[in-house]
Amino acid sequence: MTFFDPKLAGVVGRDPRYAYEAYEFIDRALQHTQKMLGRERTPATAAGDPTLHVSGRELLAGVRELALAEFGLLARTVFAQWGIERTDDFGNIVFNLVEAGLMSKTDNDNLADFRAVYDFEQALDYRIQLDEAR
Repeated sequence: MTFFDPKLAGVVGRDPRYAYEAYEFIDRALQHTQKMLGRERTPATAAGDPTLHVSGRELLAGVRELALAEFGLLARTVFAQWGIERTDDFGNIVFNLVEAGLMSKTDNDNLADFRAVYDFEQALDYRIQLDEAR
């Protein structure tokens, strides 16, 4: 369910290439990835705690897994509707959120971490994933 966040709407207003929902999805994908890696936030961990850090490649693995779980065969179509056509677009979204203070990064994180990590056609083809699981 979408809850309107004026700060997020401001980010979309500054870079309208990507839909509001794409930014929300990245937040869910980050949480999913942290859970997948055993780096979930607890009451004892503060925002920005380095033990919660997820690299660009790790986040993209979580994006892929969550997209297939949520959207299945429609994952590429949903991303295209949101203005996302390659992994680099997720990097732009992440760094827009960092610039707005809605996400943090380390000194080692940069946009190149998201550059051409995987091809959407193969990585988001649900049928390929099913064949690999067998």
